[in-house]
Amino acid sequence: MGDEKDRSAYAGRWVARLHGHVIAQGGTPELARRAALSTRHKESPEIVYMPVELTFSPLVDQVRAVLPDQEIYLVGGAVRDMLLGRSSPDLDFSVPARAIPLARKVANALGADYMTLDEEHDTGRVIYTDADGARTYLDFASFRGKTLEDDLRDRDFTINALAYDLREGAILDPLEGAADLRVRRIRACSPTSLSNDPIRVLRGIRQAAAFGFQIDKSTREWMKQAAPLLGRASVERQRDELFKILDGPKPDASIRALEMLGVLPYFLPELTALKGVEQSAPHIHDVWAHTLAVLQSLEDILSALAVGYSADATNDLYTGLLTLRIGRYREQIARHFDTPLNTDRSVRGLLFLTALYHDVCKPQTRTVEESGRIRFFDHDEQGAEVAAERALAFHLSNDEVSRLRIVIKNHMRFHFHTSRMEGEGKSPSRRSIYRFFRESGPAGVELVLLGLADLRGTQGPNLRQESWSAALDVARILLENYFEKPEETIAPPRLLDGHDLMSALDLKPGPVVGDVLEAIREAQATGKVSTREDALAFGKSWFEEQRHSS
Repeated sequence: MGDEKDRSAYAGRWVARLHGHVIAQGGTPELARRAALSTRHKESPEIVYMPVELTFSPLVDQVRAVLPDQEIYLVGGAVRDMLLGRSSPDLDFSVPARAIPLARKVANALGADYMTLDEEHDTGRVIYTDADGARTYLDFASFRGKTLEDDLRDRDFTINALAYDLREGAILDPLEGAADLRVRRIRACSPTSLSNDPIRVLRGIRQAAAFGFQIDKSTREWMKQAAPLLGRASVERQRDELFKILDGPKPDASIRALEMLGVLPYFLPELTALKGVEQSAPHIHDVWAHTLAVLQSLEDILSALAVGYSADATNDLYTGLLTLRIGRYREQIARHFDTPLNTDRSVRGLLFLTALYHDVCKPQTRTVEESGRIRFFDHDEQGAEVAAERALAFHLSNDEVSRLRIVIKNHMRFHFHTSRMEGEGKSPSRRSIYRFFRESGPAGVELVLLGLADLRGTQGPNLRQESWSAALDVARILLENYFEKPEETIAPPRLLDGHDLMSALDLKPGPVVGDVLEAIREAQATGKVSTREDALAFGKSWFEEQRHSS
């Protein structure tokens, strides 16, 4: 009976036993032994591991079968996730030496692909693709120090400094990371963990948001001290951590933490000026708090529009109206976000970056009228360029920079149509729908979603149901035309090309040919032109009218 109680109380721990009784415990055999000797220094206790039920990827067993006699450990996030009962997309293995040949051996045995990640640091990667096409990365690396414990102590946070011994089926936890998991705490492995690699500041904030954990007080201080060192990390590593933050849960909480810990000046310096910049009603926040509210609202909106979301999951009237009006476009929205602009980063993450920077130029464009009303003329156009500069500094692709620039430059368009709908009962015309998507293309979908989030982030609990309904009506009309009527109002098929037009109107090559073609295309979108003959007649009339008016 006592043994059963011990197993339950010390599951996953190493214990020192004397005469059948537990006298000490620790995260490794050595720690348990030291703890026992501190009180029973003249005795030799038995060191035993108390098993704990764990669920892990079948690939772990396959690696064990390929390397049955090899000293090898599953380490880091995979062990953390295993203890949290979560699945892990990647598996990291640590071995004393010869990691690259061992990785090759595993790849050959599993029929998987192999690549060398870092020859100098003896790191290889196995890329396993299952029957459904899903990939799992298995990384093999030699110890960073002389021993496994040295390797673990050199890591970022205690919850990631965990190992699972494949041969013994036992957890090794020299820094009490499992205890931190239980109390939901992010704690650095050492006072120099963050200064040694400042990118860990971003990672710690991201993981705190991802798991809903608190950051240890000492670790917060070390983060503040390490923030000015972020420039040591490559812009690519900074960018990748930023996208993980924006792609993860509660991006607003992560960005708020970056500001509170003094990281923004060294990471996203353009955002530091937003705090304290007041706005007129209907805004209820300053520009900084508004930006965070938009991030939160955007996450809520995307969650409610995700495939599989049940409208019964919310008691919120505004979310219920959202799903009722545009919930039918879930599949199309999912496909939109599944169409990448870059294989390494998501469109969703880019949209959150856009939301983060959509009002970045409000501080420098702020004016106060005699009436006291605060205005921000051209903040959209200027903000688009500032955001594009930040995107280029992070080495985003040209397509990503273009998408971000388009959305920020045009983000006030949605509000114009919403205002007309609410104030005058006027729906967007076919011409305005065509022009909306002519300027934005596929980015128009993101403009709609950002517009809805911007509205909620502006008025918060003061948002009237009538205003929200008007915005949803505009969103429905725009998405309906984009997803269901693209050839009618978004991208009508060309009835003429430039050669046809030049021949019919006796024009020479030049910009005017493109102008006439665009006028014809807009006339198609508004229903004025439907045949080749209509197009020629309209083109001739439009050209003559423009020539005489000039």
